[in-house]
Amino acid sequence: MFEEIKKNFGFGMMRLPMKDGDVDYEQVNEMVDLFLKEGFNYFDTAHGYISGKSEIAVGKCLAARHNRSEFILTNKLTEPYFHSREEIRPFFEKQLLTCGVDYFDIYLMHAQNREIFAKFKERKAYETAMELKKEGKIRHLGISFHDKAEVLDQILAEYPEVEIVQIQLNYVDWEDASVESRKVYEVCEKYGKPVLVMEPVKGGNLAVLPPDAQKVFDKLGDASAATYAIRFAASQPCVRVVLSGMSNLAQMQDNISYMKEFEPLNEEEQKAVDEVCAIFKSKEMIPCTACSYCTDGCPMQIRIPDMFACYNKKKTFNDWNQRMYYSDVLTTGGHAKASECLQCGQCEGICPQGLPIITLLQEVAKEFE
Repeated sequence: MFEEIKKNFGFGMMRLPMKDGDVDYEQVNEMVDLFLKEGFNYFDTAHGYISGKSEIAVGKCLAARHNRSEFILTNKLTEPYFHSREEIRPFFEKQLLTCGVDYFDIYLMHAQNREIFAKFKERKAYETAMELKKEGKIRHLGISFHDKAEVLDQILAEYPEVEIVQIQLNYVDWEDASVESRKVYEVCEKYGKPVLVMEPVKGGNLAVLPPDAQKVFDKLGDASAATYAIRFAASQPCVRVVLSGMSNLAQMQDNISYMKEFEPLNEEEQKAVDEVCAIFKSKEMIPCTACSYCTDGCPMQIRIPDMFACYNKKKTFNDWNQRMYYSDVLTTGGHAKASECLQCGQCEGICPQGLPIITLLQEVAKEFE
């Protein structure tokens, strides 16, 4: 199964380079061309990524410029974009049109947790996807998952038709009690489902490390911190593809340099990863992955992920510039301050990490206001 996927590394088109408020299509063209030239062929998108611009980029930069047989494309059915079974097909057909393809190689029931799974069941989303598969518009049916292991066990028991599972897996979340990355992985293993990995670098948090953590990796050589994070995920036996949300050509070149001829972590590297993980957790950083799901529906247009990143840099690196960045950039142009949060809870209801965002924004306000 999935032999058509050439390598174990995928282009996650969630954090594409931007220019003047839009996708930098010229740079994305370069990234797509390099990715394919180096022998990789797996691309991942979703309608909500970059407020719909990710799918447009797929159509313009990938489908319109390359033969369909050259690439594997994954897309997703996301809960906010349909309210009944009857709305699923029109939404799906629009995704095909925007992406410029006749079928998706893999179609995922997106961001499944206990609550969202119940809505998908009630609206017969899985059954509709299975019909689309019979019609040849979907090659493989899968899910992306954000919840505890017991919930994934329930989904896979109820829907054995699910062929592949996308999970959050990185060395910080591997033993984390709130994410249960290892336990979720073991459920996939139990049911014999190949694994797609998202957030191997935890939204970039494992690419730029605190100085004391970076020193651990520096002892091993000059490889980037992201190297060890992505290779940790790819070293797990059931992992079929590790996705990286690369936001510029340099990041792609770095990732390709060690994933073209992939080597699992050796014993010394694994010990270093364990040490860095312990240091990282001691910092008590906000574990936001900057997916930006929380911002689309925020009535105050609070730049939540940016504020959390700003807070983390201030706490971890004692970076005094972050106070200026908070005041001069994050709270201008119609974007409210953290203290102006209405506490409506929209953000907490959609956060894949289950973060107490309202409380965390209060901490941000204390730090910067």
